[in-house]
Order: sequence, then C-alpha cells, then structure tokens
Amino acid sequence: MEGNTAWLLTSAALVLLMVPGLAFFYGGMVRSKSVLNMLMMSFGSLGLIGVLWVIFGYSTAFGDDVGGGLLGNPFEALGLSGLMGGEALSTTGFVAFQAMFAILTVALISGAVADRVRFGAWLLFAGVWATLVYFPVAHWVFAFDATDEATGETTKTGGWIANQLGALDFAGGTAVHINAGAAALALVLVIGKRVGWPKEPMKPHNLPFVMLGAGLLWFGWFGFNAGSALKANNIAGVAFVNTLTATSAALLGWLLIERIRDGRATSLGAASGVVAGLVAITPACAFVDTWGALSIGAIAGLVCALAVGLKYKLGFDDSLDVVGVHLVGGVVGTLLIGFFGTVGVNEGSKDGLFYGGGWGLLGTQAIGAFAVLGYSFVVTAIIGLIIKVTMGFRVDKEAEVTGIDEGEHAETAYEFGGGRGGRAVSSGSGVAGTAKKLEGSKA
Repeated sequence: MEGNTAWLLTSAALVLLMVPGLAFFYGGMVRSKSVLNMLMMSFGSLGLIGVLWVIFGYSTAFGDDVGGGLLGNPFEALGLSGLMGGEALSTTGFVAFQAMFAILTVALISGAVADRVRFGAWLLFAGVWATLVYFPVAHWVFAFDATDEATGETTKTGGWIANQLGALDFAGGTAVHINAGAAALALVLVIGKRVGWPKEPMKPHNLPFVMLGAGLLWFGWFGFNAGSALKANNIAGVAFVNTLTATSAALLGWLLIERIRDGRATSLGAASGVVAGLVAITPACAFVDTWGALSIGAIAGLVCALAVGLKYKLGFDDSLDVVGVHLVGGVVGTLLIGFFGTVGVNEGSKDGLFYGGGWGLLGTQAIGAFAVLGYSFVVTAIIGLIIKVTMGFRVDKEAEVTGIDEGEHAETAYEFGGGRGGRAVSSGSGVAGTAKKLEGSKA
C-alpha cells in the first residue's frame, strides 16, 4: 500500500511539472510581446483550478453519482471533508493525482486563444468551464463503480462512459484531450481571429523554449500515463513503455510529413510530433501491445501534422494548434483502441478488430469520444458567448497590436533597455520596442 501511494504521489508531481512544461511550450510559440501572458494563463489555471478542485471539484468528479451517470455529488466531500488523514491516505494521493489532470486540461485550452484574451476573462472562463465541463466529464470517464468485495453489492456509482458504455480510456484521451480540443475549437470560433491573421507572419519567438517545454511534457507524461495504473505494477510498466514507443514514432512521423511537404525537418515539427504522440497514446497506453503503440504513434504523427493546416483552409484561428494536436490526436488515439486493443497485455482491455474482437469496441470508443466532443463544444460555446457579451473576452485592438504582456500585465519578457521595477516603460515591446528605441537614438 505504501509503495503504491508513493508511486501515485510521485506521478502527481510529474504531472504538475507538465504545467510549466506546457507554459514554456506555448510561451515559445507565441511572439515575444505575448510570452508572459501565455505563461500566466497556465499558471493562473494552476492556482484557480487547484482551489476549486479541493473545494468541490473532486467531489463533483468522484462523488457518488446523483444524475444517471452524469454527475457526482458535489457535497459528498466538500472541501475534502473526511478524506484528509488516517486510513484515507491512499485516497488523498488519488485526490492529488487527479487534481493535476484538471489543472492541465484547463491550461491546454489557452494555446488556442493566445495573443488576444483578457487575463481576467480567461480566469473566469477557466473556473466556469472546469465546473460545468471538466468536472462532470471526469465523472463520466474516470469514476468507476465500487463494490463490496464480501457481498458484491455496489457501494458507489460512477459515470456512464466508464460503466454503462464501457469505453476504454486509460489516462484521459476523452476527458482531457478531446475535451480540451473541442473547447478550444468552440472558443476560437466565439472570440475570432487575431489582428492580422493569417496575412501577417506570427512565427514562434523562441524555439528553444518550445523544445524545452516539449521535453518537460514528455518527462511528466510518464507520470500522467503510468501513474494512471494507480499502482506500482506491471500495468504501469506497460503504460510507461508504450508512452515512450508511441511518442518516438509520432516524432518521426511528423518529421516525415515535413520532409515530404516542405523539404525540411524542423525543431517545431519535432516538438509538435512529440506532443501529438503523447496525446494519442494517452487513452491506449495500457490497452495495446508494442505494435499497437508504434502504429498509434506513427498514425498520430502523420495525421496531426496534416491536421494543423486545416485552420488555414477552414478559416479558424487556433493560435497554437490545440485543435490539430489535442482534438485530432485524442480522437485518433481513442478510436484506434478499437483496432489495436488486446487483452494480451491487460485483462482490463478488450480485443480490437485486429485481434479478433470485431467492430464492437470501435463503436463503443466512437460513442464515448464524440459524446465528450459534442458536450464540450456546445457548453464551451455558450460560456464563451456569455462572457463575450457581458464583461468582454478580448483585449482592445491597440493592446493586441502593441503587446498583450504590457496591456494585461504591465510587463515585458525581455528588457533590453532601462526601466523601473520590471514595468513596461517603452512605446513598444520585445524586439519591436527595442528596434524603435535604437532608431530614435540614431536620429
């Protein structure tokens, strides 16, 4: 018991590391005048969702069902009542582990609306979205029925996807990635395009940040996936190895597409391929064998590399490709369990089409995936529209053009000249502001 708790707490810490990893990954991809705001959106999510989770989020997600598999009882463990200390130690480890999932899922959405969202509006959205979307969906997917070992009677009822439908999602392909990706798509449609997109170049300002963030995400993801076994056992080992395998294959798949399409393999492509592979293997990591992991990773790398270009054809401004990587990658990984799932690696798995299981599992996976996608998209659109017409979601045009870091946080990431207390004192930000100062000094 103590060893399992230690592994769970270690995994929770690894998942927490993914939040600053995501912040650097996203922060490097935006322009220099927006990097602090991008970092703050991730760290703001950490603070806000960390509070909401312990007050009512855990209970809503994992409390006894009160709505036909749709919602846990938010008052059952209000403020973690009855879960802190004594024999509840293993439960508090699970509370901590799942808290990190909630924080990260909300932070993932921020990349889609980079460069143009008010920080206060983002925090309001994050809190409402977690309450109305993430906590209920986590109940659907992660809350399993509990039974008394002696009598076999059900002592606690969980969510409908995990129990009534029986879809397989080991570590969050639906609850985390499809959920966040669908929310990202809805939000960018509500908020609209960045000023100048797609005509103006909006290249990443710091690719080493992007690579660092991808590396931290990959490292933390071993806790995300292997920790979802909840025990230090062979299933955790399978999830760990498959996470390495699929991600490596996805990296190569993405670079192959770049090489064929563009003639060059890029560092941004390598980092994006890493994340695409991590996303796709998440639901499947303990349900497939090595060949399944290799196939899922390679397919995800190829498909996601092609999918990120759809925003230009369809005209929606998903700033940092949350839709192309997380929504598409999550759907790919969830559906491919229907082909590559096998009880040969885990008795809790089911045989997919390629292992003699027929089409049934694929249908089950599709229902789970698209139910989460549809719910998240619709509710997110409603939340976004309400915030847009009440307090306003976007910064004004001047703040967006000159720099959202200065407009929202009165700071710049890079101070090349003078200044007091780290506050913005120039008429521009980042490289643009520095160029303007130099031009003035020459005159």
